[in-house]
Amino acid sequence: PALSMENARKGSIVSRANSIGSTSASSVPNTDDEDSDYHQEPYKESYKDRRRRAHTQAEQKRRDAIKKGYDDLQAIVPTCEQQDFFIGSQKLSKAIVLQKTIDYIQFLHKEKKKQEEEVSTLRKDVMALKIMKVNYEQIVKAHQDNPNEGKDQVSDEVKFNVFRGIMDSLFQSFNTSISVTNFQELSACVFSWIEEHCKPQTLRDIVIGVLYQLKSPLY
Repeated sequence: PALSMENARKGSIVSRANSIGSTSASSVPNTDDEDSDYHQEPYKESYKDRRRRAHTQAEQKRRDAIKKGYDDLQAIVPTCEQQDFFIGSQKLSKAIVLQKTIDYIQFLHKEKKKQEEEVSTLRKDVMALKIMKVNYEQIVKAHQDNPNEGKDQVSDEVKFNVFRGIMDSLFQSFNTSISVTNFQELSACVFSWIEEHCKPQTLRDIVIGVLYQLKSPLY
């Protein structure tokens, strides 16, 4: 009986110990799960940080590129360097920089068109001078081949009067149209005067008028 009682007491102690151990184990957190979460959470945060940092860098790069573009425009466009009176020393806004750039581009287009027109006019002048050169060369050659042709048919006085009448008529338009302040103005005006007042029809009318005035001396 004593042995049985001792065994029963030991069994009760073991049972209570197991119960306490089970309760203690259930109250202890799962350290394996915690270790897993502990390792995964920093990885997620690090990935987000990297994305955030990459986005910030890309945005900053874009802003720097835009700023450099506006700075380049201000350096290239001359009107951007001239501060308007109402702006004073303040920095030009992006809207003003863009507007001044547009205005400057339009100005360049107009200047380009003007230069193209001037080049076209100069080409016409060169062509006219080449034609005149060829005609004068032919006249000189014809005179050299037949130096006595037409001699004594018309007096030198009549020739001079015809020439003077033509030149007097041309000089009137020349004097009112040509500026002789300097060579640049003279060269710029003379070609336009030639095109306007030395057209074949105009010269023909002048010659006919002079001859009509001198018809009495000729006959």
